Amino acid sequence: MADVDKPELVASDVDGTLLDPMELITPRTAGVIARVTASDVPFVLVSGRPPRWIPGVANAAGLNGYAVCANGAALYDIAADRVISAHDLDPLRLHDTAQTVRNVLPEARMATERIGDGLVPFVTEPGFRNPWGNPAGEQDGEVNDVPIGEVLGHPATKLMVRHPGMTSQEMAEAVAEVLAGADLEVTYSTNQGLIEISAAGVTKASGLAEVCERLSVDQHRVVAFGDMPNDLPMLRWAGHGVAMANAHPQVLAAADEVTAPNAEDGVAQVLERWF
Repeated sequence: MADVDKPELVASDVDGTLLDPMELITPRTAGVIARVTASDVPFVLVSGRPPRWIPGVANAAGLNGYAVCANGAALYDIAADRVISAHDLDPLRLHDTAQTVRNVLPEARMATERIGDGLVPFVTEPGFRNPWGNPAGEQDGEVNDVPIGEVLGHPATKLMVRHPGMTSQEMAEAVAEVLAGADLEVTYSTNQGLIEISAAGVTKASGLAEVCERLSVDQHRVVAFGDMPNDLPMLRWAGHGVAMANAHPQVLAAADEVTAPNAEDGVAQVLERWF
């Protein structure tokens, strides 16, 4: 996408990208989002977060359209407060994957994210601790320690694996060989010892592609922003992929452009060219 081309859709990661280091939408960023939507250009949140953690960000940003959640595994209608599509891992695949991962990471602990049917949405094996912190991690009443059979016993949008003594990159590299050919997507959105596993082909790019199909927007007319490896498929898919200056080295290397960090309204600095 050339600098003179106005995008027809804006897609942004949330944590480390749209939110500042205090996990807030700044007035400058809120202002440019308002100008984007006032121009009838959709602004889509594309996050590793589950749907239930989207409304707070959407409200602060003044958004009521679509959000791609769980790294592409769920498409959420913000205004309707409804998940309109989901791509799950079935219990058999969850059990097989967990056992394979434990073969190389025996100290790992597991958690799963679920959607609908009255199930508890986030369940953890005893010993699992989410490293994100509020509001993108453990929230009051959301730590549900259950036996591993219960963690893996229902369809889930993603399997999360935590290891206390490794970085996320080290974990991803360790499981890459044993999960090769297993029709799974392995990624991470923090480097604090957590990897996220989804069904084959389920990425932020696939979720964003579903939104663009619904809205009849060509992928080459999309500008997308991100900072971590789970953003890589989206940045490569979009017509113009923008990395934050605070991004992971792999993201910096893959992006079409690097903007200022999230502490300096990097998303707004790019969008102000057009809006």
